[in-house]
Amino acid sequence: MSIKVTRKDNTSKFFGLVVNKTVFFTAIAVIIFSVGFTLVFQEQADHYFGIAQTYVSEHGGWIYTLAVNLFIVFCLYMAFSKFGSIRIGGRKATPEFSRWAWFAMLFSAGVGNGLVLFSIADPVRDFLNPPRLAGEDPVNIAQEAINFSFLHHGIHGWAIYSVVGLSLAYFTFNRKMPLTLRSAFYPILGNKIYGWMGDLIDIMAVITTLFGLATTIGFGVGQINQGFTHVFGIPSTLFYQMLIILAVTLAATLSAFTGLNKGVQFLSKLNIRVASAIFLLVLILGPTTYILSAYIQNVGSYLVNFIDMATWTESLRGTDWQKTRTIMYWGWWISWSPFVGTFIARISKGRTVKEFILGVLILPSVVTFLWFSAFGGITMRDIINGDTAMIAAVGEDISTAIYVFFDKFPLAMVLKVLGLILISSFIITSADSGALVIDSITSGGKEKTPKYQRVIWAAATGVVAGVLMYGGGLNALQTAVTISGLPFAIMLVVMCFSLFSGMKEDYSKAERKEKLIEREDYRKNILQLINKDREERNLDKINPSDKKGIQQIDEQKLDDKTEEND
Repeated sequence: MSIKVTRKDNTSKFFGLVVNKTVFFTAIAVIIFSVGFTLVFQEQADHYFGIAQTYVSEHGGWIYTLAVNLFIVFCLYMAFSKFGSIRIGGRKATPEFSRWAWFAMLFSAGVGNGLVLFSIADPVRDFLNPPRLAGEDPVNIAQEAINFSFLHHGIHGWAIYSVVGLSLAYFTFNRKMPLTLRSAFYPILGNKIYGWMGDLIDIMAVITTLFGLATTIGFGVGQINQGFTHVFGIPSTLFYQMLIILAVTLAATLSAFTGLNKGVQFLSKLNIRVASAIFLLVLILGPTTYILSAYIQNVGSYLVNFIDMATWTESLRGTDWQKTRTIMYWGWWISWSPFVGTFIARISKGRTVKEFILGVLILPSVVTFLWFSAFGGITMRDIINGDTAMIAAVGEDISTAIYVFFDKFPLAMVLKVLGLILISSFIITSADSGALVIDSITSGGKEKTPKYQRVIWAAATGVVAGVLMYGGGLNALQTAVTISGLPFAIMLVVMCFSLFSGMKEDYSKAERKEKLIEREDYRKNILQLINKDREERNLDKINPSDKKGIQQIDEQKLDDKTEEND
């Protein structure tokens, strides 16, 4: 039996704002309380959040591991099954953005400054603290360090984003439901999504999105400040970091005010162009052959060891490496999924399911692997050859690693300036796209809201980041956000079943409709053949002389019609 979809508008106007009051005010209250608690009880927060993270890693790590691998299988099934031909928004839907703009925006929202921050730091840290090959050949340790970097920043993370993005895009554009996380659970919860259950889902999405963005801005600002130190000699101090947060917030606010089609799209394209320029300079000025050959080898090694790494849980070793590294990343990506998934859904109307999956799951991973092979690969080669400069840089502050890396190349200052621009642009893009997402969730999925409503959330993200940086609570809050990934992981598994159920039902309904149309066309064709046969039989019963008379009459009518046309 078909599910009858009902759509309820829970929004109302409040001082010119278009909001779901329950979600809007509850989220604000929780955010204020959480920031205040973190600042006032910072040591206690660090302590208890650390205990909670350890407990989640030890007892929930297997859930993370199972879930993220399930997401990959689910995405590939949806892409290459009969559902792959379904178009987001319906058969006649057309993409709002070009493929180039679409990829630029989804890549910028999903990667951010992590691409620059961790492409050197992660391989170095995994080389110094190997997950499984301690004491073995340094070459093998270096290769596995790259492999695990691919694991943490590749297909698994984008599979998480794909599940959320595809679910929201489908229910928003195909079933005409609000662009909020609650809509993805309609096939399971039904109209309950418009009650407290749906409100709770959206409140959790708002809180994790804002805190995730705030901590990302806070940590990214340190990298920007280090860039100013290396390029302009400006010291890395709290005062300058607060000024940078102010500048980032103002830029993000301006971009959010101009909207998706202008500010966000412009910055996203800028990110890709600057990143491409940096990579090409490193490729040309650096060891070109080594980078390209390392890329092929690294991808091959990653694929060969994919299942082994993806399902490794340290069950026999009894160590904590996977719990503190891999599980941390799974929790981080899952906690970011409401934000990134909602944003990707918003820009993906008109794409087929197969195009969506391949575009979101595969293409960003391929680009990320290329970047890590260049920056992490060169770093691993230099360390094996005895150059410890990058080890010292990562040990001192991972934010400085990229600038120390650029010192190895001609035109180092140009590379540093471009790197500074890229990091700043990535952070601004994350902040403004995050403001658009939070605005969408708190407004009940409205695509068009007052412009200053987006500005409020862009400013709020910067204020939270600044307050936490000033008071010292970023690490505690980042830990809390990562912990929230466990309940979200369970929610995303349920979301997979919900999306499958919804698509299966709609696909069956479409098949039945097509069969009815084919049956009706078949019936009409049969009737036409029967009528034609009857006419021929009736004509055969007429005498030859009458046939001749009818033929003459028809010819006369044809002549008369020809004369009229002349």
